[in-house]
Amino acid sequence: MQAIWIQLNETMFLDMPLARWLISAGILFATVIARTIALTAFQRISTKLAERTKTKLDDVLLRAADRPIGLLVYVIGIMLSVHALNPPADVFPLVSIVDSAGRIISIIVAIWFIWRLLEGLTAYFTAYFTAYAQETDSVMDNQLIPFISKTLKIFLVMTGLLVVAQNMGYSISGLIASLGIGGIAIAMAAKDTIANVFGSVMILVDRPFVIGDWIKTSDFEGVVEEIGFRSTRIRTFERTLVNVPNSSLANMVIDNIDARSERRIKMRIGLTYDTTPAQMDAAIKGIEDILLKHPGVDQSYKLVKFDEFADSSLSIFLYYFSSNKVWAEYLQVRQEVNLEIMRLLESLELDFAFPTRTVHVETQA
Repeated sequence: MQAIWIQLNETMFLDMPLARWLISAGILFATVIARTIALTAFQRISTKLAERTKTKLDDVLLRAADRPIGLLVYVIGIMLSVHALNPPADVFPLVSIVDSAGRIISIIVAIWFIWRLLEGLTAYFTAYFTAYAQETDSVMDNQLIPFISKTLKIFLVMTGLLVVAQNMGYSISGLIASLGIGGIAIAMAAKDTIANVFGSVMILVDRPFVIGDWIKTSDFEGVVEEIGFRSTRIRTFERTLVNVPNSSLANMVIDNIDARSERRIKMRIGLTYDTTPAQMDAAIKGIEDILLKHPGVDQSYKLVKFDEFADSSLSIFLYYFSSNKVWAEYLQVRQEVNLEIMRLLESLELDFAFPTRTVHVETQA
C-alpha cells in the first residue's frame, strides 16, 4: 500500500503528483455527498420542528437556509479540492484565484440567504396581519410589512455590493468619501424621489385608503392595486393603469368610495296628473312597504315623499340605502326594488308620466 502511494506521488500529471489529483477528486466526490446529506438533514429537522413547535418562524429560517447551504457546501468543497491539488503558483495561481472567488461567492450566498429570509418573513407576517385585520379594523401592518421588506432588500443589496467591491480590492473609504463630497448634488437630483418616499410613508400612516379601495380624485378614479416607494398604482374602470407619484397623491383631495358602509339610492318617480289623492297615498304606502320588506335595504334611514308638482308629473321622492356596498349587490337591490314599484303602480292602475306639452288652438268665427 505504501509502495502504491509512493508511486502515485512520483507519477506526475501536468507537473503535479497523481496522488494530489486523486485527493482533489475525492474531495469533490465527498462534497456532492455532503451536500445531499445536508439538504436531507435540513428537510428532516424542518419536519420535526414543524411537528413540535406552534410557530412557523423556525420553518421560515430553515427554508431560507436550505439552498444557500447547499451552494455553500459546493464552494467549500471546491476550495478544499483546489488547496489539496495546490498547483504551482508560478505556473497558474489557481489557489489565490479560487480563494478570492470563494470569499465573493460566500458573501453572495449570505446575501441570498438573508434575501430569502426576508421574503419568508414578509409572507409570514403578511399572513399574520391579514388574519389580525379580519378581527380588527386596522390593515396598516398588512401594507407596512411589504414596504419595510422592500426597504431592507434595497439596503441589503447596497451593503452587499459594497462588501463585494471591497473584497475585489476597491477602496470603499474613497467611495464613501466621494459620496459625501457629492451628497448635495445627489440630494438635489433625488429630491423628487425622497419626496415620494415620504409621501408613501404618510399614506401608510394616515391611511386615506388601503390596497383594494375604490378611490376618486379630480384627476382619476379606480381601485388601488399597489402602494410603492415612488408611486401608487391605480386600476381605472377602463382597465388602464395609472401610476401616481406619492408626493402628489399625499396632497390630493381623495374620496374613498369604499370607506362607506352602504350605498345611497336617490331617485324620483313621476306619475301622471290624473292620479287621485287616494291613489297617491296608496302608492306612497306601498313603496314604503316594499322598502321595509326588502332584505337588501338598510332600515336605519329611508324616505318616500310626494314632494313636488312638476311640469309634467306628480313627483314622488325616494331616498334610501343599500345595506351592501358591493356595486353588483347594490345594483341588484336597486333592480329588485324598481321592479316591485312597477308591479305596485300597475296594480293601482297608475301611469308613469313623461314630458308632454298641451297646445290649445283657438278658432275665430
